[in-house]
Amino acid sequence: MTLIQEIPEIPVTEDVIFPPGDLYSDEPPLETDFHREQMMLLIQCLEWLWQDRNDFYASGNVTIYYSPRQLKSEYFRGPDFFVVLDTERKLRKSWVVWEEDGKYPNVIVELLSDSTAKTDRGLKKQIYQDIFRTPEYFWFDPQNLEFAGFVLLAGKYEPIETNDQGWLWSQQLGLFLGVEENKLRFFTDAGALVPTPSEVARLEQERAEEEKRRAERENRRAEQERRRAEYEKQRADEEKRCSDRLAAKLRELGVDPDTI
Repeated sequence: MTLIQEIPEIPVTEDVIFPPGDLYSDEPPLETDFHREQMMLLIQCLEWLWQDRNDFYASGNVTIYYSPRQLKSEYFRGPDFFVVLDTERKLRKSWVVWEEDGKYPNVIVELLSDSTAKTDRGLKKQIYQDIFRTPEYFWFDPQNLEFAGFVLLAGKYEPIETNDQGWLWSQQLGLFLGVEENKLRFFTDAGALVPTPSEVARLEQERAEEEKRRAERENRRAEQERRRAEYEKQRADEEKRCSDRLAAKLRELGVDPDTI
């Protein structure tokens, strides 16, 4: 029996009684600091970019409950990163499909590791394709930088082609995903890197420091101009005083200075 055959089917009878929707996530810790930091990087970047939006939910390593029978299943764990569109932006204990108007993630990213890569490429991909019908699925290995993406076409995942930079386009997010400095990052359609809040703060600090340095340069330039003007005035005053003394001396000698 293959793993795919072991995926729990979703009951479709009308007398199904779903378990309570207030379910806590039941996910193991991410395997390494690389995986944890990568997950947080994606969440923080998207939340910063969409800070004025309230119609999405972005999270990671959170259980997605989609079937009552899933509560007893050991074949599925929550995605490392996922985004649900057209939903309320709020904190949740988990994502319970039957409590969220039947919504599944629009985008999923799995972070590969030695222990999960086979499942991420196989069983999870099959679940996201056949049960979730998630439009876009990506995987990324933070250690060897393996990166791939798939789009759901006619019910089947087809590879997304890379652009000249090696990035993959997400139609759902309106963003590129690409590897930058060994990390999976978002890029705008114009090719700009989507920053983290800390990167934004650092850029603003650098901008403020540069503005301070520019103001200091302007102040020094203004001071130099003031001193130059003061020197020119003193020199002009001294020349006038010398000219007046010379004219006075000439008059003492009976010479009209205006005729010279």
